[in-house]
Amino acid sequence: MTVAYGIYSMIRQAAQTLPAQTSPVVETPMAAKPVAPETAYASVRELGEQMARPHGLTAVDLVNFLQERIRTLDPQLCSVIELNPEALEVARELDRERVSGKVRGPLHGVPILLKDTIETTGMQTSAGAFGLVGAAAGKNAALVDYLIKQGVVILGKTNMSELAGFRGGPDGWSSRGGQTLNPHRAGADVGGSSSGSAAAIAAGLAPLAVGAETNGSIIVPAALNGVVGLKPSVGLLDRNGIIPASRRQDTPGPMARSVYDVALMLNAMSGSDPGDPESLGAPQGIDYTKLLVPGALKGKRIGYPATFTFNGESLPVDNSPQFSKTLEVLREQGASLLPINLRLADASRYDELLLSDVREELNAYLAKRPGLPVTSLAELITFNETRDGSETDHQSVLKKVNAATLTPQQRKTLWDALIQDFRSSVDDPIKEKNLHAIVSDYDTNSYFGVAAAGYPGVTVPSGASEDGLPTSAYFFGTRWSEPTLLAVAYGYEQAAQAGVNPSFK
Repeated sequence: MTVAYGIYSMIRQAAQTLPAQTSPVVETPMAAKPVAPETAYASVRELGEQMARPHGLTAVDLVNFLQERIRTLDPQLCSVIELNPEALEVARELDRERVSGKVRGPLHGVPILLKDTIETTGMQTSAGAFGLVGAAAGKNAALVDYLIKQGVVILGKTNMSELAGFRGGPDGWSSRGGQTLNPHRAGADVGGSSSGSAAAIAAGLAPLAVGAETNGSIIVPAALNGVVGLKPSVGLLDRNGIIPASRRQDTPGPMARSVYDVALMLNAMSGSDPGDPESLGAPQGIDYTKLLVPGALKGKRIGYPATFTFNGESLPVDNSPQFSKTLEVLREQGASLLPINLRLADASRYDELLLSDVREELNAYLAKRPGLPVTSLAELITFNETRDGSETDHQSVLKKVNAATLTPQQRKTLWDALIQDFRSSVDDPIKEKNLHAIVSDYDTNSYFGVAAAGYPGVTVPSGASEDGLPTSAYFFGTRWSEPTLLAVAYGYEQAAQAGVNPSFK
């Protein structure tokens, strides 16, 4: 069953022919030790083991290798929008630390890509928009500092659906970065808006990436590109320094090729903002890898949608053959599977509320971000029309955002009721059947309601469809349930072994 949700349907179905840009220029790397080609798909644990060996792989070797891979392959893919000019020097310093006996943690020396909404000193943070290219942000986003403390190397920034999809072009397109392609097949849907993060991980251009989601922006591209993506509970992670859409819905999240690596990233990214009301009650100090053990699925009670209720009508779920295989794997690993009815909350005013949030929050962000060509949405619209011409409307959604009219007080009352409705649609079956998690085929649109509730979800590769494109299972649950969700996802991943690397080379 597929339910169309207004603005997200329009964003995802847009099909304008838009101007392409070239990938970022990468300087020819310094002479370095040869790195085995299979390193492109190595896990964090494997990279750590190689770097721990005497005369083994170094962070400099790895950065050089990945920069060369980006220089060679990414012009076809358009997943990386900018490279960090300081990456090699940072890698050298981390190698010196390792030689001296200081290892900051499992991510020491591991390169990572960041979505272009995440502020990074010395680099652009433009959400893919030329109108936001100017002075670099004055400081890192909080989560970037957390990651750096754990020893990561910021390799660069990833392309994305411009303005997180709120400009209105096709998924994966930005005026600054061009059209991101799915590495499994150039003409396949790449998803949005964390398109570049997902595609780059799938293509072996980096082992880790950070995405950000309002609704679907981590889950959809992760699923379509065949990688693991975690959309955390809203408020679990510090959101300072990220170009906003809606504080009620936004969250950064980790993306990688395995559940374990996503959990390692979540450990490194963790840190709450005491000034964020959404972080009230957020758990701290958790090791998200602790429950990722053999037998993680034994005794777990997992619900799966047998019916959906929408507008009072109960409809059967037509699950794909791949999802039936997912259920079979879960059952074989000792999980109890319980059919549930998943009610789809009334989303009739969701778009109106979201666009009004975006109008207020983006305007406030642009007004206080110095050194950019524009200071408001109205100026950005004019900038785009001047730069790109106005014969074809390349910013239909942005104009809807700028025309939104709901006041903060009007929105608060409506949002409070709407979010509670979405939360109940997840909480009720979990409570009724004492579930640890719910699993669905990602394409049932379950992710929409989970995101609207501010709840966590994780997508895991489940194989390939008849046409050879990745399929994914989607696990979700109630607020702050990330440890259990990751354990369930890990148990499934280890048993299914369903990840497929793209033929892209």
